[in-house]
Amino acid sequence: MKDWNELTKLKDAYRQSVLMRMDDEQAEENQYEKEILVCAGTGCISSKSGEFVDTLKEELAKNELTDKVNIVKTGCFGLCAQGPIVIIYPEGVFYHQVQPKHAKKIVSEHLVKGNLVEKLLYHDSDTKEVINKLMDTPFYHKQRRVALRNCGRIDPEKIEEYIAFGGYQALAKVLNNYSRDDVLETLKVSGLRGRGGAGFPTFMKWSFAKASQSDQKYVICNADEGDPGAFMDRSVLEGDPHAVIEAMAIAGYTIGANQGYIYVRAEYPIAVNRLQIAIDQARKEGLLGQHILGSGFSFDLDLRLGAGAFVCGEETALLESIEGHRGEPRPRPPFPAVKGLFGKPTIVNNVETYANIPQIINKGPEWFATMGTEKSKGTKVFALGGKIQNTGLVEIPMGTTLREIVEDIGGGIPDGKKFKAAQTGGPSGGCIPEEHYDVPIDYENLKEIGSMMGSGGLIVMDEDNCMVDIAKFFLEFTVEESCGKCVPCRVGTKRLLEILDKITMGKATLDDLDRMEELCYHIQENSLCGLGQTAPNPVLSTLRYFKDEYLAHVEERRCPSGVCKNLIQYRILPDKCTGCRACAKNCPVSAISGEVKQVHEIDQAICTKCGLCIDTCRYDAITVI
Repeated sequence: MKDWNELTKLKDAYRQSVLMRMDDEQAEENQYEKEILVCAGTGCISSKSGEFVDTLKEELAKNELTDKVNIVKTGCFGLCAQGPIVIIYPEGVFYHQVQPKHAKKIVSEHLVKGNLVEKLLYHDSDTKEVINKLMDTPFYHKQRRVALRNCGRIDPEKIEEYIAFGGYQALAKVLNNYSRDDVLETLKVSGLRGRGGAGFPTFMKWSFAKASQSDQKYVICNADEGDPGAFMDRSVLEGDPHAVIEAMAIAGYTIGANQGYIYVRAEYPIAVNRLQIAIDQARKEGLLGQHILGSGFSFDLDLRLGAGAFVCGEETALLESIEGHRGEPRPRPPFPAVKGLFGKPTIVNNVETYANIPQIINKGPEWFATMGTEKSKGTKVFALGGKIQNTGLVEIPMGTTLREIVEDIGGGIPDGKKFKAAQTGGPSGGCIPEEHYDVPIDYENLKEIGSMMGSGGLIVMDEDNCMVDIAKFFLEFTVEESCGKCVPCRVGTKRLLEILDKITMGKATLDDLDRMEELCYHIQENSLCGLGQTAPNPVLSTLRYFKDEYLAHVEERRCPSGVCKNLIQYRILPDKCTGCRACAKNCPVSAISGEVKQVHEIDQAICTKCGLCIDTCRYDAITVI
């Protein structure tokens, strides 16, 4: 059991081991001469950062540097497109796209001789200038890292490092100086809204649970991140698990709960492992369990693994799953704050919401409220993907425009292509067209233009994307993930998908478009939970902004983007074909005929429209019509 004074002493003691990363003038007191930070998030591990660490240790041993160089395996740095990323302190030099074979060069040149490994340095895509420090890259210039503050800075498997960077000071501050109402007032002044999608004010949800009378209450973290292309919560759990644990303990104190659960996807094995390590460490240090920090407050946490059902991201379905039942939503009211887990008052917030809370307590609610817009305070984390140069994890102040995210942070669209749309909110969101490129991103603005914040997926599309096909893709996901409890969602989404199938096959009529739109509104108004209520959003937003593409599919039996296979044909241009036979040799179904040095032809009855002929042709002699 540790009190606040003991925790402060621990912070000061542990601080000496991280001074290099804090750019502190006392860094020379560090026990190591160098520190090497290596990204150990899921993306970089899949790109062999683990093997790099193993090889690096071997090279350090060969050069008798093991006792002089500290290797720190961190969470995600954010710039995933350039991973695996390695940063060497105290210089702060960062190397990108590092592979195990580069370990020897880094040791022999950088650590032994003091020379930079030029080929591993980052070059700005526009200026071509070398950028030595990670935060000097344009990717970070317009970001504000609050929820992600420790990701890429600390070893998530060492509680000492979290404490050294101020960890658990917020919990100590609350237990020593704050009443339960003080915490609620702090959250109210900060303007923090739930980052799970709907944007409900956090203080209000906690107030309802605090006001509910019960012998038992619960705190839940929703880490069941299921949107296609989303990895925000996973990255926070992998890179800074203690931030969530600390915030949940603060929540428990505020509403009067002594037990919490983190409901996390089983498909996140690294996050699950690091969470369990963090929970065990917090218990050992007396930061979970009985009489935390010498107070009369007791709180503990356990993990519950989800089986991957998208519907369990809906809070009442999540509660059903934790109780051991099939993951299906409950009718509301009553809301979980009144009758939640096992029928007891419960608050459910997502990972990013919790990750903000220790910073709000430590730096003050006014500090947080200075960021963002009038109604949407603070920052928002997005998983930036799709047709974009810098795929990765970004955290921007609310009110940043889509153009700034795509062009200034994301580096723009590859290959000189033109921006067409961006999907926010995953299957529950909508597509934002170029006409709204400069709309500030916040809860209200996104809702007004037919999309939603969602948990934070942001998928960028260019001129080659077919918006009908995009709507179909997301609806296929929703149909697959529907729990089937209510008819509007179970049956209605399938009927929607059937109409979209007809459209992409060139068999639909204008009446089908009218029926599809009418069905969308019926599903929205009558589905039981948020999954069904928002399922039509991708269809409605693409109908609203890209109606011309739907009409081309229906009236002209043509896919303008050349994506829908039933509505396109591959043609060989006679004036460009040299008769080299490369396309014919690579066609998997022998649909291309023609003699050497003569113009070839494609048999449309046989062609499967796989596109290999276009990829093979060196003379741009094949086109899609």
